[in-house]
Amino acid sequence: MSLGVGIVGLPNVGKSTLFNALTRAQNAESANYPFCTIEPNKATVPLADSRLDALAEIAHPAQIIKATVDFIDIAGLVRGASRGEGLGNKFLANIRETDAILEVVRCFEDSEIIHVVDGGNTSAPIDPVGDAQVIETELILADLETLSKRADRFAREAKADPKKRPEAEAMQALIAHLNEGKPVRTFPREEGSPILPTLKELNLLTDKPVIYCANVSEENVTGEGNPHVAALKAYAETQKSEMVIISAKMEADLAGLSDEERGEFLASYGLSEGGLDRTIRLAYHTLGLASYFTAGPKEVRAWTFHRGWKAPRCAGVIHTDFERGFIRAEVIAFEDYIAHKGVAGARAAGVLRPEGKEYEMKDGDVVEFLFNV
Repeated sequence: MSLGVGIVGLPNVGKSTLFNALTRAQNAESANYPFCTIEPNKATVPLADSRLDALAEIAHPAQIIKATVDFIDIAGLVRGASRGEGLGNKFLANIRETDAILEVVRCFEDSEIIHVVDGGNTSAPIDPVGDAQVIETELILADLETLSKRADRFAREAKADPKKRPEAEAMQALIAHLNEGKPVRTFPREEGSPILPTLKELNLLTDKPVIYCANVSEENVTGEGNPHVAALKAYAETQKSEMVIISAKMEADLAGLSDEERGEFLASYGLSEGGLDRTIRLAYHTLGLASYFTAGPKEVRAWTFHRGWKAPRCAGVIHTDFERGFIRAEVIAFEDYIAHKGVAGARAAGVLRPEGKEYEMKDGDVVEFLFNV
């Protein structure tokens, strides 16, 4: 399972610089002009997890395989994107394929950077909330267009088929919600709601979780005392969304360093980790994802699953045969595996648990699946 996070924002806010930094690969153009990113750039980035190293010290595997996240650098949106301006339709289509949106917003001063919202004026004041609202307005307008087409058809069909009326009415309620400037993700829903089939089929843009990324200068890596960061944080809270603070410029400086040099560099700024680790962890949290582990002489590996999944479905992450022929899972909590030095010690201590089909997998479980097909 791989998580796709689309990096979006207005042109010239540091999206491509951040992409280069996050992936430690300088393979995305980051020139200072609109639409320099025409095709989306994609990179698969490992999730840093110290638990893997601890497991490896005991299992002595031939290799360690981390969980990964796909980052997609999507070209800058502009006002009018929902009508196709600035290659907007293509950009919106790229966003639709992602699982979450990382919305990069400029929170640093630079008199040489063009502010496209103000017609290309380099002296335009920084307005992080206004910039975020431009993007979200375009996404809402795109969703309105998509939903309205479906709603019109359902309204006609509902006149002849009463069974379709609840969904048709739910669509009209959602359209009203969007017309108030509210994203789909804040629309009330519950199990069995008539709007659920529509949401599942249409994959609406504003139904995706959003993480706001405040891009700050190297001199202000924590964002402390930055009024632009404070404004964006307050706005994120009103949207019930998470926010992360990153200096894309500083992360770019980290790109070519060894792990040891990187640690020393971060320590010089009073930081224990870089933007990559914070962003991936936050993306995991936002989407309700977690990791379980398998450990042996061949490999120690992290497997990504959704919180709430039961053992057979988690087994299917490894291979569909594991889910289809699931017998049971032999589970050791991470802390127990470490404390008892592996499977044999955990079994002897009675902390290795056989779990059946109804077991809900926990983050950090060390597992061996038994199956028969």
